[in-house]
Amino acid sequence: MRLRTNPKPAEASSQFPHLLAPYQLGRLTLRNRCIMGSMHTGLEEQADGMARLAAFYAARARGGAAMIITGGLGISPEALGMPQHAEHSTLCTPAQAQGHRLLTEAVHREGSHVLAQLLHVGRYDHASGGVSASALRSTLSAHTPRELSEAEIEALVQAYADSAALARLAGYDGVEVMGGEGYLINQFLAPRSNQRRDRWGGSPEGRWRFALSIIGRIRDRLGPDFLLMFRLSLLDLVEDGSCRDEVLECARALQHAGVDVLNGGFGWHEARVPTIATLVPRAAFSWATRQLREAVSIPVVASNRINRPEVAELILARGDADLISMARPFLADPELMRKAATGQAEQINTCIACNQSCLDAAFEQRAVSCLVNPLACRETEWQLVPAQQPRRIAVVGAGPAGLACATQAAARGHLVTLFEAGDEIGGQFQLARRIPGKEEFAETLNYWRGQLLRHGVRLHLRTRAGLAELAGFDHIVLATGVQARTPEVPGIAHAKVRSYAQAIMAPHALGKRVAVIGAGGIGFDVAELLSEAEGCGHSTPAGNEAEVDAYLEEWGIDRGTGSAGGLKPPAARPSSREVWLLQRSPGKPGRRLARSTGWIRRLRLERRGVQMQGGVEYLRIDDAGLHLLKDGQALCLPVDHVVVCAGQDSVRGLAAPLRASGALVSVIGGADVAQEIDARRAIEQGTQLALSL
Repeated sequence: MRLRTNPKPAEASSQFPHLLAPYQLGRLTLRNRCIMGSMHTGLEEQADGMARLAAFYAARARGGAAMIITGGLGISPEALGMPQHAEHSTLCTPAQAQGHRLLTEAVHREGSHVLAQLLHVGRYDHASGGVSASALRSTLSAHTPRELSEAEIEALVQAYADSAALARLAGYDGVEVMGGEGYLINQFLAPRSNQRRDRWGGSPEGRWRFALSIIGRIRDRLGPDFLLMFRLSLLDLVEDGSCRDEVLECARALQHAGVDVLNGGFGWHEARVPTIATLVPRAAFSWATRQLREAVSIPVVASNRINRPEVAELILARGDADLISMARPFLADPELMRKAATGQAEQINTCIACNQSCLDAAFEQRAVSCLVNPLACRETEWQLVPAQQPRRIAVVGAGPAGLACATQAAARGHLVTLFEAGDEIGGQFQLARRIPGKEEFAETLNYWRGQLLRHGVRLHLRTRAGLAELAGFDHIVLATGVQARTPEVPGIAHAKVRSYAQAIMAPHALGKRVAVIGAGGIGFDVAELLSEAEGCGHSTPAGNEAEVDAYLEEWGIDRGTGSAGGLKPPAARPSSREVWLLQRSPGKPGRRLARSTGWIRRLRLERRGVQMQGGVEYLRIDDAGLHLLKDGQALCLPVDHVVVCAGQDSVRGLAAPLRASGALVSVIGGADVAQEIDARRAIEQGTQLALSL
């Protein structure tokens, strides 16, 4: 057993004395107290995946992560439910272990340590239903799992130990056993999924037996010097989940069995509580990690919605945890910790928890990357190398596409001039950051402002560039964005009507009854803004207890230790406005929203009493309100205002005259494709163009 130490903070001159302090973890000396947490990248399933994973992790090690935990590695060919991809995503054979040495050696060369996460998904094998403690179907699956026999359970315990031994052969410094987030071990721990009456269930001690047997077998097999981390669900956030009194008792049992460090996790995949989306306040769960830390004497790790060194420092300084885990923030900026350590924290490209290029991509079986950093997971394909011949580049439009292109082109040494017709940079991000729960989009704008200055981009605000201003440039990039589409509805010019930009910039100017035409992403943004109770958004700084309390109340999360799954009834927070969210297409609004966050947005509006209706025909707008045809019945919504969110059209009128003049022109972002404003595509497109110039 390795008892927790209390390291001295780094020298007082540091901005982050606790975060940057070295930490002794077993036989490993960590250079700071920040771990890069586990996440699936999709590289594991590609033919050249190991080389790409090695480059991906090496960049984060070089950027200062003290220790890295890999994405989940299956302990057997069927453990991840996808044996066709077993080559890089499982750790079952000596040959696979030798292949992993490419990764471990790359991380070690950069001065960091690396753990292999050992995983079995259990009933989260949605293709077949998989196996589990009991034959109880997940709400996310159409198939019922098969209940494991006692002999099969014993074989799985051995498979975990065998996989851990292979991890040591591969050069890993230890393993993290994934025991949370609703995966197989967690399915044994929780009453929700374990209704066995044999020795593997029936009581808390019986439900813990599988986890404790795995830990004991690994420790017996590998001895005291191999680091053993356990990912423990502190809050299942599902009905019939484990109560926290049980979780803390289980944590003590895991410590006694030989675990060196406990990593706190929050929420099963099927939980109807958001835990890692932007609307979750920073450090929203560190109070639960503190409860764990007070219950055990081994180190504990805080995770979830920790995306800045300032947040991490606060958590460590107040004693909520011994170590910090950040996963997706290292997608956004691989040099996060190096910048924190060298007085450059303002230059960090902050993860805004949008989920669009990471979780949504993983769910859709696309390669993972990052909305604010498209270079992530493309380290061997896209490289920021100096331009062989600097050129004079004009970028027109300082929205996400234009900013990405301008800053990356300038970073390569091109001479870049950026023209923006408005008063400030940001484009649609200036609207997005005003939506409650999306305030952190402002972090990306701050980052871009710094990059413009750092790389010497000449910025001209309030300048509508034309042929004269663009003469003489070697290459012109049009990132002129979109304009709102005006639907053909009688009365669309009525005084009641507002554009979505007008509504977002001045929501208090709208009345108590509002209809929103169009239920795409922007329509949901507007409905969330207009239905938000006063003072219920969250601000940028970390540690605002009032914001955390409001979040816990809204989503029904119990700070006490006796409630099943950590749940209590969510607080009613009806809207002070009467809001209708409408769409022409039939069906329930919001079906095309992103998979990882769409359910959050729909549920939030339902709880606020927003009336969402599809299959409507807009007849006219007049003094009486908005006249509709719904299911063959004419009706009038007696609204004070109508907000139009009916799509956008590309603005690219400059392209034809510029090309006619002989200029070399590229069109990117919304100016290229306006369908559903897509910041992910815009930033990726701008970055890719900059790398090719």
